[in-house]
Amino acid sequence: MLDLRRLRLLREVHDRGTVHGAARSLGYTPSAISQQLSVLEREAGTPLLERVGRNVRLTAAGQVLVRHASSLLEGVEAAEAELASVAAGRVAGVVRIASFQSAFLRIVAPAVRTLATTHPDIRVEATEAEVEQAAPALRLQQLDVVVGDEYDGQPRAVHADLHREPLLREQIRVVLPADHPEAAADRVPIARLADLPWACCQPGTGHREMQVRVCRELGGFEPDLRYSSDDFLILLELVRTTGAGALLPDLVLRHGAPGVAVRPPAEGSVGREVFLMTRRTQTPPVAAVADALRTAATANVVTQPDGASVEGASRG
Repeated sequence: MLDLRRLRLLREVHDRGTVHGAARSLGYTPSAISQQLSVLEREAGTPLLERVGRNVRLTAAGQVLVRHASSLLEGVEAAEAELASVAAGRVAGVVRIASFQSAFLRIVAPAVRTLATTHPDIRVEATEAEVEQAAPALRLQQLDVVVGDEYDGQPRAVHADLHREPLLREQIRVVLPADHPEAAADRVPIARLADLPWACCQPGTGHREMQVRVCRELGGFEPDLRYSSDDFLILLELVRTTGAGALLPDLVLRHGAPGVAVRPPAEGSVGREVFLMTRRTQTPPVAAVADALRTAATANVVTQPDGASVEGASRG
């Protein structure tokens, strides 16, 4: 009899590429992973892994098991959700969400509050994470729902085994100190901001890539990326206190940004899509959480004018 927990370990090694990568992801030691996979090979009666330099790869038999492991694990997940619902007499279970910061504040938190009333037997566990880390965890069933973002011109990887749908679309605004010379303009030419220091997210994030791309393509200069944080509220404060510039989305700004000027770029609009991602097979608790996230996102959809915002506040 094949053990489902060991099948999950095998799938993790396959997706991570190394035993050490799987161990880091699951919180095990590499030796513990290796021991469990050795037991799985004995259960299967055939080798499942082979060495390739310092890495490992699955044998043909290992590929067969990984292919079946996903459907088996999904079946167990569905059975657990159904059992929890039967025991509670209504939709019940644990749903794990990951979201980037601004969507966490404006979409995930309101949805969790609503679910506490509409579906009190669903336990929502939410964590802040960028799509780069969250998408692999969703595929490996360490998460159930991901709220992610995709900036114009920077398409995310497409995963055939995941379902993705848009939640809302928003514009990216130029955020300047209130006393900056360009703050009085209805639209700010990016090309006139070449001398500014810039505040943006950490290397490897979509936001940082977007900011560099906009400065290069619309402004014609290489930005001085002086300040870095994945916390958009910190970026906003850096603009307010250090004289830096930033490119921030409406979801961050729509509840007010005192002390700064928020303007659209003169060279053209820049936007991003906020999306919901789940595995293709959704349990009733995941479906209920997805519905709550859609409703919360709708509350953030506002008509954004194309002109300048009032100094000291964002539009929306």
